[in-house]
Amino acid sequence: MKSNLISKGESRGFYKLSWVQRIGFGSGDLAQNLIYQTVSMYLLIFYTNVFGLPAATAAVMFLIVRLIDVIWDPIVGAFIDKNTPKLGKYRSYLILGGIPLTGFAILCFWNGFSGSLLYAYITYIGLSMAYTLVNVPYGALNASLTRDTHEITTLTSVRMFMANLGGLAVAYGIPILVKTFSPDGKINSAESGNAWFLTMTIYALAGLALLIFCFTQTKERVVMDEKDTADVKVSDLWTEFVRNRPLRILAFFFIVAFAMMAIGNSAGSYYMIYNVGSPEMLPYFMALGSIPAFIFMPMVPAIKKKIGKKNMFYVFLTIAIIGMAILYVVSVIPSLQSQIWLVMVAQFIKSTGIIVATGYMWALVPEVISYGEHTTGRRISGIVNALTGIFYKAGMALGGVVPGLVLSFVGFDEKNAISQSPLVEQGILWLVVVIPALLLMLGMFIISKYELEDDVIDRINIEIEERHMRRDLD
Repeated sequence: MKSNLISKGESRGFYKLSWVQRIGFGSGDLAQNLIYQTVSMYLLIFYTNVFGLPAATAAVMFLIVRLIDVIWDPIVGAFIDKNTPKLGKYRSYLILGGIPLTGFAILCFWNGFSGSLLYAYITYIGLSMAYTLVNVPYGALNASLTRDTHEITTLTSVRMFMANLGGLAVAYGIPILVKTFSPDGKINSAESGNAWFLTMTIYALAGLALLIFCFTQTKERVVMDEKDTADVKVSDLWTEFVRNRPLRILAFFFIVAFAMMAIGNSAGSYYMIYNVGSPEMLPYFMALGSIPAFIFMPMVPAIKKKIGKKNMFYVFLTIAIIGMAILYVVSVIPSLQSQIWLVMVAQFIKSTGIIVATGYMWALVPEVISYGEHTTGRRISGIVNALTGIFYKAGMALGGVVPGLVLSFVGFDEKNAISQSPLVEQGILWLVVVIPALLLMLGMFIISKYELEDDVIDRINIEIEERHMRRDLD
């Protein structure tokens, strides 16, 4: 039962949002996924087969860019916590960061300097830094809309629904558009360079329009006073990481989850082209990585209410592992390899588990922010989102480095657009199934240590609001 003090301040922190506001906020993740998912799924194959970089060289570049992010992300997080632009503390960066993000995304898929490692570095570093300028404030924006736990769950479900809509548009639409625009009808040949550039231009501009829509539909209500964040500094990132145990657990889960997704996504196109031998089915295979979201993400609030957040993670991570096991069996038994429908069923099962588990983890970010505010008195959303950003980018780094190194180790031939050796095919299968399955098992262990159950976080948020009310009355 909430106290009389907090019920008087109900409208201050525990806000309910309209469906237009929920969709407006979710459109920001839809926009980012039009770019992020394209990079995650297709940038490696663009670099190796179209741009002309060796797989190992691309892998090293992915790692170096992520190391730059380790420095850049906390700088951005501290900056947005300390400053409040006229357009909004967090929402303003949807515009200020969205414009350069759009430009660099287009340039990353331009083949004008084909084979130039310097050009690849400049554009990919620019893309990554601009993405941070959008993604860190966007993550902090979530925690500034409301403290209401159920509302955050609903908001996250809408957000993940929209994010996977972007994933579907990328997974299904990108290969089709590139093939349509490509003179030889292929997505993995040097001749398809202009097709990639035109396709990315369309997607990036659509993303910018969606970021502008997100900006117009969001309103920051739960933010600290400027005097309370005036002394925020980059070193607070490490301080918060040390003293905030739920944040540490969530951060490590981010590493594992994003590494798993990035490895599987980047290897998916190789798998359908070389292992399955059905490049024409690639759009459908990749689309099944997002379609389950439209079925299961609307059910997340009810599922979580019924079985609890931890059990929900356990159930859906197990479902993902089962899907990967089926995919492995189908790929190694000769009599089943021609059954494309089995590959699609396995992909659907795998994706169902991954989407729900990794989608809901974003609802935990406002929880660890509130936990930190409860223990320290400072709601440093930018720093916390910069920290989670570092860890999910560390996962993405593994997702870029591991496939490149594995492909290099097994002898992947960048010039062969049709077939590869049995050893290469085995390496691709490890990237699509075996390594992601092992990471999911690790993720299940990590999330078992998370301790902020709903009743705990509700009590924390109520106590925070009562603290603010008493201070205002004084």
